[in-house]
Amino acid sequence: MTRITRRVALGGAASLLAAPALHAQAAFPNKPLRMIVPYPPGGVTDLMGRLAAEAMGRHLGQTVVVENRAGAGGNIGAKVAALAEPDGYTMLLGTMATQGVNPVLYPDATFDPRRDLIGVGMMADMPNVMVCNPRRWNPANAQEAIARMKAEPGKILFGSVGNGSSSHLSQAMLTRLAGLEVVHVPYRGSSPAVAAMIAGDLDLLFDASATSGPHIKGGTLKGLAITMNRRIESLPDIPTLVEAGVAGYHLSVWNGVLTQPRVPRPVLARLQDAFGKSMDAAMLERLRANFTEPLVIPPEQLQPWLNEDAERWVRIARDSAIRPD
Repeated sequence: MTRITRRVALGGAASLLAAPALHAQAAFPNKPLRMIVPYPPGGVTDLMGRLAAEAMGRHLGQTVVVENRAGAGGNIGAKVAALAEPDGYTMLLGTMATQGVNPVLYPDATFDPRRDLIGVGMMADMPNVMVCNPRRWNPANAQEAIARMKAEPGKILFGSVGNGSSSHLSQAMLTRLAGLEVVHVPYRGSSPAVAAMIAGDLDLLFDASATSGPHIKGGTLKGLAITMNRRIESLPDIPTLVEAGVAGYHLSVWNGVLTQPRVPRPVLARLQDAFGKSMDAAMLERLRANFTEPLVIPPEQLQPWLNEDAERWVRIARDSAIRPD
Protein backbone atom coordinates (compact mmCIF):
# COMPACT_ATOMS: atom_id res chain seq x y z
CA MET A 1 0.00 0.00 0.00
CA THR A 2 1.45 3.40 -0.89
CA ARG A 3 1.95 6.11 1.73
CA ILE A 4 -0.90 8.19 0.24
CA THR A 5 -3.25 5.21 0.09
CA ARG A 6 -2.34 4.24 3.67
CA ARG A 7 -2.97 7.81 4.83
CA VAL A 8 -6.38 7.87 3.14
CA ALA A 9 -7.28 4.50 4.62
CA LEU A 10 -6.24 5.57 8.11
CA GLY A 11 -8.17 8.81 7.72
CA GLY A 12 -11.27 6.90 6.68
CA ALA A 13 -10.94 4.56 9.66
CA ALA A 14 -10.58 7.50 12.02
CA SER A 15 -13.72 9.07 10.57
CA LEU A 16 -15.63 5.85 11.11
CA LEU A 17 -14.42 5.66 14.71
CA ALA A 18 -15.35 9.29 15.37
CA ALA A 19 -18.80 8.99 13.82
CA PRO A 20 -20.44 7.13 16.76
CA ALA A 21 -19.04 9.65 19.24
CA LEU A 22 -20.32 12.56 17.20
CA HIS A 23 -23.69 10.89 16.85
CA ALA A 24 -23.90 10.19 20.60
CA GLN A 25 -22.93 13.77 21.35
CA ALA A 26 -25.56 15.15 19.01
CA ALA A 27 -28.19 12.86 20.53
CA PHE A 28 -27.76 14.15 24.09
CA PRO A 29 -29.95 13.66 25.98
CA ASN A 30 -31.47 10.38 24.81
CA LYS A 31 -32.76 9.19 28.19
CA PRO A 32 -34.14 10.73 31.40
CA LEU A 33 -31.80 12.83 33.54
CA ARG A 34 -31.75 13.15 37.32
CA MET A 35 -31.60 16.19 39.56
CA ILE A 36 -30.22 15.32 42.99
CA VAL A 37 -31.67 17.45 45.77
CA PRO A 38 -29.44 17.00 48.82
CA TYR A 39 -32.18 17.81 51.34
CA PRO A 40 -35.52 16.25 52.35
CA PRO A 41 -38.74 16.89 50.40
CA GLY A 42 -40.76 19.95 51.31
CA GLY A 43 -37.98 22.48 51.85
CA VAL A 44 -36.85 25.38 49.71
CA THR A 45 -34.09 23.42 47.95
CA ASP A 46 -36.58 20.69 47.05
CA LEU A 47 -38.95 23.34 45.68
CA MET A 48 -36.18 24.94 43.59
CA GLY A 49 -35.04 21.53 42.36
CA ARG A 50 -38.51 20.62 41.14
CA LEU A 51 -38.95 23.96 39.39
CA ALA A 52 -35.58 23.57 37.65
CA ALA A 53 -36.17 19.93 36.75
CA GLU A 54 -39.56 20.60 35.17
CA ALA A 55 -38.34 23.57 33.15
CA MET A 56 -35.05 22.04 32.02
CA GLY A 57 -36.78 18.82 31.05
CA ARG A 58 -39.09 20.77 28.80
CA HIS A 59 -36.17 22.37 26.96
CA LEU A 60 -34.07 19.19 26.87
CA GLY A 61 -36.91 17.05 25.55
CA GLN A 62 -36.43 14.50 28.36
CA THR A 63 -37.79 14.00 31.85
CA VAL A 64 -35.56 15.25 34.67
CA VAL A 65 -36.29 13.10 37.72
CA VAL A 66 -35.83 14.68 41.16
CA GLU A 67 -33.99 12.42 43.60
CA ASN A 68 -33.83 13.49 47.26
CA ARG A 69 -30.56 12.33 48.86
CA ALA A 70 -30.56 14.03 52.25
CA GLY A 71 -28.05 13.86 55.07
CA ALA A 72 -24.96 15.52 56.54
CA GLY A 73 -26.24 19.01 55.80
CA GLY A 74 -26.53 18.26 52.08
CA ASN A 75 -23.08 16.71 51.83
CA ILE A 76 -24.30 13.18 51.04
CA GLY A 77 -26.30 14.22 47.99
CA ALA A 78 -23.60 16.59 46.80
CA LYS A 79 -21.00 13.82 46.94
CA VAL A 80 -23.28 11.40 45.05
CA ALA A 81 -23.73 13.99 42.31
CA ALA A 82 -20.03 14.90 42.15
CA LEU A 83 -18.89 11.28 41.85
CA ALA A 84 -21.55 10.26 39.31
CA GLU A 85 -20.63 9.36 35.75
CA PRO A 86 -19.63 12.68 34.09
CA ASP A 87 -21.97 12.23 31.14
CA GLY A 88 -24.35 15.11 31.81
CA TYR A 89 -27.20 12.93 33.05
CA THR A 90 -26.72 13.77 36.75
CA MET A 91 -27.13 17.29 38.11
CA LEU A 92 -27.25 18.72 41.63
CA LEU A 93 -29.46 21.45 43.01
CA GLY A 94 -26.62 23.06 44.94
CA THR A 95 -26.59 25.75 47.60
CA MET A 96 -24.13 27.94 49.43
CA ALA A 97 -24.06 25.20 52.08
CA THR A 98 -22.99 22.43 49.71
CA GLN A 99 -20.30 24.61 48.12
CA GLY A 100 -19.03 26.87 50.89
CA VAL A 101 -20.08 25.63 54.33
CA ASN A 102 -19.82 21.84 54.10
CA PRO A 103 -16.12 21.76 53.17
CA VAL A 104 -15.52 23.28 56.62
CA LEU A 105 -18.00 21.08 58.50
CA TYR A 106 -17.40 17.80 56.66
CA PRO A 107 -13.80 17.72 55.39
CA ASP A 108 -13.42 14.78 53.01
CA ALA A 109 -10.18 13.95 51.24
CA THR A 110 -12.08 12.09 48.51
CA PHE A 111 -14.49 14.91 47.67
CA ASP A 112 -14.25 18.69 47.38
CA PRO A 113 -17.41 20.34 46.00
CA ARG A 114 -15.45 23.34 44.79
CA ARG A 115 -13.21 21.03 42.75
CA ASP A 116 -15.70 18.31 41.82
CA LEU A 117 -18.75 20.38 40.82
CA ILE A 118 -19.19 23.10 38.21
CA GLY A 119 -22.02 25.55 37.59
CA VAL A 120 -24.80 25.03 35.06
CA GLY A 121 -26.79 28.07 36.17
CA MET A 122 -27.85 30.14 39.16
CA MET A 123 -31.53 30.16 39.95
CA ALA A 124 -32.48 32.19 43.00
CA ASP A 125 -31.15 34.11 45.97
CA MET A 126 -33.09 34.62 49.16
CA PRO A 127 -32.73 35.66 52.78
CA ASN A 128 -33.56 33.71 55.85
CA VAL A 129 -36.32 35.31 57.90
CA MET A 130 -36.37 35.55 61.67
CA VAL A 131 -39.92 34.52 62.58
CA CYS A 132 -41.97 34.06 65.71
CA ASN A 133 -45.34 32.54 66.50
CA PRO A 134 -47.38 35.49 67.81
CA ARG A 135 -49.57 33.11 69.83
CA ARG A 136 -46.51 32.07 71.86
CA TRP A 137 -44.52 35.32 71.84
CA ASN A 138 -45.33 38.49 69.93
CA PRO A 139 -42.48 41.02 69.99
CA ALA A 140 -43.31 44.24 68.19
CA ASN A 141 -40.16 44.04 66.08
CA ALA A 142 -36.65 42.57 65.87
CA GLN A 143 -35.27 45.23 68.22
CA GLU A 144 -37.65 44.09 70.96
CA ALA A 145 -36.76 40.43 70.36
CA ILE A 146 -33.03 41.20 70.54
CA ALA A 147 -33.53 43.23 73.72
CA ARG A 148 -35.24 40.27 75.41
CA MET A 149 -32.49 37.87 74.28
CA LYS A 150 -29.94 40.21 75.85
CA ALA A 151 -31.99 40.50 79.05
CA GLU A 152 -32.59 36.73 79.33
CA PRO A 153 -29.39 34.99 78.20
CA GLY A 154 -29.75 31.26 77.57
CA LYS A 155 -33.53 31.24 77.87
CA ILE A 156 -34.84 31.86 74.33
CA LEU A 157 -35.47 28.71 72.29
CA PHE A 158 -34.12 29.57 68.84
CA GLY A 159 -34.75 26.91 66.19
CA SER A 160 -32.92 26.17 62.97
CA VAL A 161 -33.50 23.82 60.04
CA GLY A 162 -30.37 21.85 60.91
CA ASN A 163 -26.98 22.01 62.52
CA GLY A 164 -24.60 23.70 60.09
CA SER A 165 -27.41 24.94 57.83
CA SER A 166 -27.71 28.54 56.62
CA SER A 167 -30.47 28.85 59.21
CA HIS A 168 -28.02 27.87 61.96
CA LEU A 169 -25.36 30.18 60.50
CA SER A 170 -27.89 33.02 60.48
CA GLN A 171 -28.46 32.46 64.18
CA ALA A 172 -24.74 32.09 64.96
CA MET A 173 -23.95 35.31 63.11
CA LEU A 174 -26.71 37.17 64.97
CA THR A 175 -25.60 35.97 68.40
CA ARG A 176 -21.97 36.81 67.61
CA LEU A 177 -22.61 40.30 66.21
CA ALA A 178 -25.25 41.25 68.80
CA GLY A 179 -23.60 39.56 71.79
CA LEU A 180 -26.47 37.16 72.54
CA GLU A 181 -26.81 33.75 74.17
CA VAL A 182 -29.70 31.49 73.12
CA VAL A 183 -30.66 27.81 73.18
CA HIS A 184 -30.17 26.36 69.71
CA VAL A 185 -32.83 23.80 68.75
CA PRO A 186 -31.92 22.13 65.42
CA TYR A 187 -34.41 20.21 63.28
CA ARG A 188 -33.77 18.00 60.27
CA GLY A 189 -35.10 20.25 57.55
CA SER A 190 -37.41 23.19 57.08
CA SER A 191 -40.69 21.28 57.25
CA PRO A 192 -40.26 19.94 60.81
CA ALA A 193 -38.76 23.22 62.00
CA VAL A 194 -41.68 25.27 60.68
CA ALA A 195 -44.14 22.71 62.05
CA ALA A 196 -42.55 23.07 65.49
CA MET A 197 -42.77 26.85 65.27
CA ILE A 198 -46.44 26.71 64.26
CA ALA A 199 -47.10 24.28 67.12
CA GLY A 200 -45.65 26.84 69.55
CA ASP A 201 -42.57 24.83 70.51
CA LEU A 202 -40.07 27.61 69.72
CA ASP A 203 -39.59 31.28 70.48
CA LEU A 204 -37.75 32.17 67.28
CA LEU A 205 -36.68 30.49 64.06
CA PHE A 206 -34.56 31.44 61.07
CA ASP A 207 -36.13 29.93 57.96
CA ALA A 208 -35.77 30.63 54.24
CA SER A 209 -38.12 33.23 52.80
CA ALA A 210 -39.40 30.66 50.27
CA THR A 211 -40.80 28.39 52.98
CA SER A 212 -41.63 30.93 55.69
CA GLY A 213 -43.14 33.49 53.30
CA PRO A 214 -46.52 31.77 52.83
CA HIS A 215 -46.95 31.40 56.61
CA ILE A 216 -46.06 35.07 57.11
CA LYS A 217 -48.53 36.17 54.46
CA GLY A 218 -51.18 33.90 55.99
CA GLY A 219 -50.62 35.30 59.48
CA THR A 220 -49.55 32.01 61.07
CA LEU A 221 -46.03 33.33 61.61
CA LYS A 222 -44.72 36.86 62.08
CA GLY A 223 -41.63 38.01 60.20
CA LEU A 224 -39.36 40.17 62.33
CA ALA A 225 -36.29 40.66 60.12
CA ILE A 226 -34.50 39.30 57.08
CA THR A 227 -30.84 38.36 56.85
CA MET A 228 -30.04 40.24 53.61
CA ASN A 229 -28.81 43.82 53.84
CA ARG A 230 -31.66 45.00 51.60
CA ARG A 231 -35.39 44.37 51.68
CA ILE A 232 -36.88 41.96 49.15
CA GLU A 233 -39.74 42.57 46.74
CA SER A 234 -41.91 39.68 47.95
CA LEU A 235 -41.74 40.69 51.66
CA PRO A 236 -41.27 44.46 51.45
CA ASP A 237 -42.55 45.23 54.95
CA ILE A 238 -39.98 43.08 56.76
CA PRO A 239 -36.87 45.11 57.66
CA THR A 240 -33.30 43.91 57.56
CA LEU A 241 -31.30 43.05 60.65
CA VAL A 242 -29.09 46.03 59.79
CA GLU A 243 -32.20 48.22 60.13
CA ALA A 244 -32.80 46.52 63.48
CA GLY A 245 -29.42 47.76 64.68
CA VAL A 246 -27.16 44.75 63.95
CA ALA A 247 -24.37 46.48 62.03
CA GLY A 248 -22.57 44.52 59.33
CA TYR A 249 -25.16 41.75 59.11
CA HIS A 250 -25.68 40.23 55.66
CA LEU A 251 -26.40 36.64 54.73
CA SER A 252 -28.22 35.31 51.68
CA VAL A 253 -28.87 31.80 50.41
CA TRP A 254 -28.60 30.86 46.75
CA ASN A 255 -29.82 27.84 44.82
CA GLY A 256 -28.34 26.75 41.50
CA VAL A 257 -27.80 23.77 39.25
CA LEU A 258 -24.37 22.09 39.19
CA THR A 259 -22.77 19.12 37.46
CA GLN A 260 -19.35 17.51 37.14
CA PRO A 261 -16.47 19.49 35.55
CA ARG A 262 -15.50 16.45 33.43
CA VAL A 263 -18.79 16.57 31.53
CA PRO A 264 -17.95 17.01 27.80
CA ARG A 265 -18.01 20.69 26.83
CA PRO A 266 -20.79 20.28 24.22
CA VAL A 267 -22.96 18.48 26.79
CA LEU A 268 -22.30 21.17 29.42
CA ALA A 269 -23.18 23.81 26.84
CA ARG A 270 -26.43 21.97 26.12
CA LEU A 271 -27.33 21.89 29.81
CA GLN A 272 -26.46 25.56 30.24
CA ASP A 273 -28.53 26.47 27.19
CA ALA A 274 -31.55 24.54 28.55
CA PHE A 275 -31.14 26.19 31.94
CA GLY A 276 -30.83 29.64 30.39
CA LYS A 277 -34.04 29.11 28.41
CA SER A 278 -35.73 27.91 31.59
CA MET A 279 -35.08 31.25 33.28
CA ASP A 280 -37.72 32.99 31.21
CA ALA A 281 -40.23 35.61 32.34
CA ALA A 282 -42.64 32.94 33.59
CA MET A 283 -39.94 31.31 35.73
CA LEU A 284 -38.82 34.64 37.16
CA GLU A 285 -42.40 35.35 38.15
CA ARG A 286 -42.70 31.90 39.77
CA LEU A 287 -39.52 32.51 41.76
CA ARG A 288 -40.79 35.86 43.02
CA ALA A 289 -44.14 34.27 43.85
CA ASN A 290 -42.22 31.80 46.01
CA PHE A 291 -40.59 34.64 48.00
CA THR A 292 -37.17 34.41 46.34
CA GLU A 293 -35.13 36.81 44.25
CA PRO A 294 -34.13 35.56 40.77
CA LEU A 295 -30.37 35.27 40.39
CA VAL A 296 -29.16 35.33 36.79
CA ILE A 297 -25.40 35.06 36.12
CA PRO A 298 -24.01 34.68 32.57
CA PRO A 299 -22.24 31.31 32.04
CA GLU A 300 -18.84 32.93 31.48
CA GLN A 301 -19.07 34.67 34.88
CA LEU A 302 -20.57 31.75 36.76
CA GLN A 303 -17.51 29.81 37.93
CA PRO A 304 -15.59 32.86 39.19
CA TRP A 305 -18.74 33.92 41.06
CA LEU A 306 -19.13 30.46 42.62
CA ASN A 307 -15.48 30.36 43.69
CA GLU A 308 -15.65 33.80 45.30
CA ASP A 309 -18.93 33.01 47.06
CA ALA A 310 -17.60 29.69 48.37
CA GLU A 311 -14.62 31.46 49.93
CA ARG A 312 -16.95 33.96 51.60
CA TRP A 313 -18.99 31.12 53.13
CA VAL A 314 -15.87 29.31 54.27
CA ARG A 315 -14.96 32.42 56.27
CA ILE A 316 -18.49 32.69 57.72
CA ALA A 317 -18.51 29.02 58.73
CA ARG A 318 -15.08 29.26 60.36
CA ASP A 319 -15.91 32.51 62.16
CA SER A 320 -19.14 31.00 63.51
CA ALA A 321 -17.23 27.98 64.89
CA ILE A 322 -20.22 25.68 64.44
CA ARG A 323 -19.88 21.91 64.39
CA PRO A 324 -21.93 19.24 62.58
CA ASP A 325 -24.24 16.85 64.41
